[in-house]
Amino acid sequence: MDVSNQHRAEILVEALPYIRKYNGKILVIKYGGNAMVSEDLKLQVMEDLALLHLIGVRVVLVHGGGPEITDTLRRIGKEAVFVDGLRVTDRETAEVVQMVLAGKINKTLVKLLEANGARAMGISGIDGHLLQAKMRDPRLGFVGDVTETNVQPILDLLEKGYIPVVSTVGCDLEGNTYNINADTAAAHIAGALGAERLITMTDITGIMMDPKDPESLIPCIDLQDAQALFDRGVISGGMIPKVQCCIDAIHYGVKKVVILDGRVPHAILMEVLTDEGAGTMVKANKFDPN
Repeated sequence: MDVSNQHRAEILVEALPYIRKYNGKILVIKYGGNAMVSEDLKLQVMEDLALLHLIGVRVVLVHGGGPEITDTLRRIGKEAVFVDGLRVTDRETAEVVQMVLAGKINKTLVKLLEANGARAMGISGIDGHLLQAKMRDPRLGFVGDVTETNVQPILDLLEKGYIPVVSTVGCDLEGNTYNINADTAAAHIAGALGAERLITMTDITGIMMDPKDPESLIPCIDLQDAQALFDRGVISGGMIPKVQCCIDAIHYGVKKVVILDGRVPHAILMEVLTDEGAGTMVKANKFDPN
């Protein structure tokens, strides 16, 4: 589609109120492993984040990487085992999780952001005791529940003009490494930062009344709606922990949380810089205009 220069200018002018609204505000993006499977889309997401960074949004990127962890385990002859959707993590698996998340994936995302003109710095939840954790369940091994969040390292990087890129491994005071669910980690980090918005990118369109019908997408819910949807079974299966993390983030102090389909090109820009938005927004009270 050909776009005239005048139309391009009009698009930029229409985005101006949103640029003004988010300038200087903290936006936490949770980038899920299942939304990373396409290299082209990964590049577009990093372009979008670099653009937001360059127009003055204080972007914090929190990432997972489940599929890549599973692939790495397979290559070393270790089978991935899940209980209730969580990866069973023995000490060897914890080492692989740290290597893949804090190493390969983290640095790849940093390189892509830097290549698009943003300044980025990769850190993990271990650095500066950003994410302190404890064992959730002995059956799961070193899967961690967050006990304390120290976001000072993130604030320091934001102050210096960087996009912090955070991998979701944590530790305890004894030095054990824990695999932490990326949605859970992002909710804690966004809450501790008092983020304007948490956007969780995944491989689903959002919350739908009928999971098989994309046209049944629910654009906005509040905490009361969420409970009703849980009770009716509309939110079920893998959506339960995702929506629960959205609710937790609201309780932690995040103003708005959005579940977004990371497979849609430029979904972040559509959500942040247009009237229509994208995905499903979760807020404390949907009648609150703020």
